[in-house]
Amino acid sequence: MKKRIGIGISDFRKLRQSDCLFIDKSLFIKEIVDTGAEILLIPRPRRFGKTLNLSMLRYFFERHEAEQEKEEADALFNGLQIKKTDAFKEHFAKYPTIFLTFKDIKEGTFEDAIQEFKLTISSEVKRHLATAPEPVTSDHSSWILKKVADFDGDISFYKKSLKVLSEFLHNLYTTPAVILIDEYDTPIHAAWQYGYYDEMISFMRGLLSGVLKDNPHIYKGVITGILRVAKESIFSDLNNLKVSTILEEEFADKFGITEDELKALFKEYEMEERLSEANAWYNGYKFGSYTIFNPWSVLNFIDSNPQHPEPYWANTSSNALVKELVIDGGLDVRENIERLIAGKTIDSVIDKNIVFPELRKKERYIYSLFFFCGYLKCVKSWYEDENLVCSLAVPNREVRYIFRNIISSWLEESFGNRKLTTMLRALVNGNLDQFQRLLNEFVITTLSFFDAKGKNPEAVYQAFVLGMLLQLGNEYEISSNRELGYGRYDILAVPKKDKSKPAILMEMKSITGFYKEDPEK
Repeated sequence: MKKRIGIGISDFRKLRQSDCLFIDKSLFIKEIVDTGAEILLIPRPRRFGKTLNLSMLRYFFERHEAEQEKEEADALFNGLQIKKTDAFKEHFAKYPTIFLTFKDIKEGTFEDAIQEFKLTISSEVKRHLATAPEPVTSDHSSWILKKVADFDGDISFYKKSLKVLSEFLHNLYTTPAVILIDEYDTPIHAAWQYGYYDEMISFMRGLLSGVLKDNPHIYKGVITGILRVAKESIFSDLNNLKVSTILEEEFADKFGITEDELKALFKEYEMEERLSEANAWYNGYKFGSYTIFNPWSVLNFIDSNPQHPEPYWANTSSNALVKELVIDGGLDVRENIERLIAGKTIDSVIDKNIVFPELRKKERYIYSLFFFCGYLKCVKSWYEDENLVCSLAVPNREVRYIFRNIISSWLEESFGNRKLTTMLRALVNGNLDQFQRLLNEFVITTLSFFDAKGKNPEAVYQAFVLGMLLQLGNEYEISSNRELGYGRYDILAVPKKDKSKPAILMEMKSITGFYKEDPEK
């Protein structure tokens, strides 16, 4: 009997007790136990299973005072690979565990963000104080924890609260604590977006360094997020931190869906004939040496079994930061995005440390962010003067849809949705005079003179015409830069269903001296 797919369930206990599909990643626990690193930062793209994996670690490590609770936790791992290992016998339910998620701290001001931090930390402290087997004493540590639990005290109490809590738990249970922090960088993204980056970095540095640096009261600390924020910004004091990005082999197959797991899933749900569609839309990621599929999109695709594949991952966030960097990144960035949309590659240095204030100053940071966030994949890599260089490409059709949609939405904002629709209707209906007139107006109002006079003006026009044609996506299959006959076309739009509609073939050409004669043509 096929298991129900628990879309959006990221709590391990809820998923297992609901008898939903669980792709067995439990050996992730053994890898955490076996690694020599005490503190681990594991960045992965959004919706690739970070929260579920961290939740699984919580239910594995967390100790229980009541035997019934321990038995219930043990049952969660029935049938999973970890239960066959010595690591399960040695480490299951042995450690007081601090679990925090910062995924919802996206406030518009620093003050509001700190309030959310206080609520999150206070709730976890209160949970541990309520389950303590002994009365909380009146020593200094207990006094600080009571202040935090009661939502009292200034920001300094919360900066040191996690370190104090780990010491309190270690002394109480004579066993060091496990600390799990999910989506640590979400508040940093928001802070950069809303203009309080420096204040947030200062707070996060104090919070994380305080609890994770040389803390004798910790057995393991595991942090997840999307990016590794530059060491000098937040992790400068953590000399015991090990980072495992998607470039490393460690944990490479523990996030996302591998090829073998994908084949088994499609066989189980009797959808093997649709495997090629899933491959085109949701494949393309490389974590270490593994080919990885986007789990959010794959599971949604299997669950809904739609007539046509849909961009599920694309619709889980606004992609606002990506849009901002594409539109404001300058001509070189936009030309490179066009190359990527057309199925070509670009070469860039990949910097593992993202410095948000430098994003607009160094183009390599933009591509590094796109890469680590899952919008680009590394086709091949090499080193130049100790710098990692990757040949980057769009991973799949879903991400190509995102980039085209970014361009399309920018055109709508710049040119007006009604005019854009009118222009495209004129093209489809063969009214080329009206199409040309509106296209000229679009060029004058939307593309800057310098955009069109760049190194490759044909690429600029092709990118933005592709963006416009995305509006016809329900009616036409849009492609670009593919072989046809004896040559290669720039843009081709072929009707999907109504074959009475005309196909559209476009070729971009640059005319030397055109702008010198009349820049408004």
